[in-house]
Amino acid sequence: MTEGRSQVLKALSGLLVALFTATLSSTVVSTALPRMISDLGGSQAQYTWVVTATLLTATATTPIWGKLADLFSKKTLVQVAIGVFVAGSLASGFSQDAGQLIAARALQGAGVGGLQTLVQIAIAAMIPPRERGRYSGYLSSVTAVSTIGGPLLGGLVVDTSWLGWRWCFFIGVPVAIAALVLLQVTLNLPVVRRERVRVDYAGAALITAGVCLLLVWVSFVGDAFPWSSWPSLSMAGGAVLLLGAAVWVESRVPEPVVPLGIVRQRPTALAILGSLAAGTAMYGAAVFLSQYFQVSRGHTPTEAGLLTIPMMAGILVASTVVGRLVTRTGKLKPYLVAGSLSLTAGFAVLGFLDRETPLVVLSVAMALVGAGVGMTMQNFVLVVQNAVPLKDIGAASSTVSFFRSLGGTIGVAVLGAVLARDVAANQGDVPTAYGEATAQVFLISAAVAAVGVLAAVLLKPVVLRTSLDVVKEPERA
Repeated sequence: MTEGRSQVLKALSGLLVALFTATLSSTVVSTALPRMISDLGGSQAQYTWVVTATLLTATATTPIWGKLADLFSKKTLVQVAIGVFVAGSLASGFSQDAGQLIAARALQGAGVGGLQTLVQIAIAAMIPPRERGRYSGYLSSVTAVSTIGGPLLGGLVVDTSWLGWRWCFFIGVPVAIAALVLLQVTLNLPVVRRERVRVDYAGAALITAGVCLLLVWVSFVGDAFPWSSWPSLSMAGGAVLLLGAAVWVESRVPEPVVPLGIVRQRPTALAILGSLAAGTAMYGAAVFLSQYFQVSRGHTPTEAGLLTIPMMAGILVASTVVGRLVTRTGKLKPYLVAGSLSLTAGFAVLGFLDRETPLVVLSVAMALVGAGVGMTMQNFVLVVQNAVPLKDIGAASSTVSFFRSLGGTIGVAVLGAVLARDVAANQGDVPTAYGEATAQVFLISAAVAAVGVLAAVLLKPVVLRTSLDVVKEPERA
């Protein structure tokens, strides 16, 4: 192994450990939530907000972290994000009531959003796109396994009497601190020095407010208030107005948080479309499969986590193998098309499940979904990173991550509302009703995944560049 690659792997190890811990924190609480809310005396609305608060701040801050990475030291920002995450984790673990827990989870989410986008940006600043395929496989595996493995770990923590639910938050703190120390020693990235830095505070504020209002509306519409009610219309309309104002601001400031010129480019637009499908798949599969195994089939939280191993295996194998193939060939489109098709096929099979579906059939379907996520999730980001210069890599990467996270969050909220409605409409056996409702949710997911197929097919074939930055062609006389 060359010295250069050895140094990259050392820095990468710290980045991946930080990312794993941050992403795990988003899903590890899912199986522990009933115990948490019971111990803290919280309500059903607060139950939802413990999850929603983290998703809100993680999604809303993603483009802000990305833009800051184009203006300031990427290494410093990664360390700041780890610090925010650790502070939020400790505050969550020591919370004495549900309100404190929600506020602490919001702080934790800001750190999670920073790490999820800054790790990708740091890798892009170290490794040329052609070589990045190999490392993107590691990144995809860490993100997906931590997302899907979170409920399993949460179940183990809750089922262990001498730990308790607070360790769902404490367990990641020493690991995050270790990553912080490791990155201080191993991570060295170039810092772009600019004489005058202009931070787009207005755009950042409008985007954050608009996204938060949109996600709050999606989280509660149809449950806390009807779709056609005044609260629903005011929240949806307010979100549209805020985001419209953000677009107006972004088109006029010199350093926009979300560069509209990049978003309008065909590769970026199609990558965003494909990432929406991948995000819905990753988050939706983790949430609804775990609940299906527990509610419809009567498994414990730990058993439910173990039963999703075929999906994790599909992600690990596909992301690792395809990552190496991308590095060898420099081509992305064939794997994006194959991955999108695998994702659609897996969800289509899951769309016919019920409480009696053989586990062998479920395992094959989950492996197909996992393989699809492994082949598409990071490679759609790589499409955009290959098309933009290094000075815009932060904003471009975070824009794709932002829409993937936004799509996943909205997708889970909407699919959850569909599932709740279908279960409530069926007054018969609950486990049977839940199995049938989950099948309906996965059929909708298959339709969303098919949009990813369209995006992958419409992408123009490209060969990944071997240089860190875009090489400018000499001007013709």
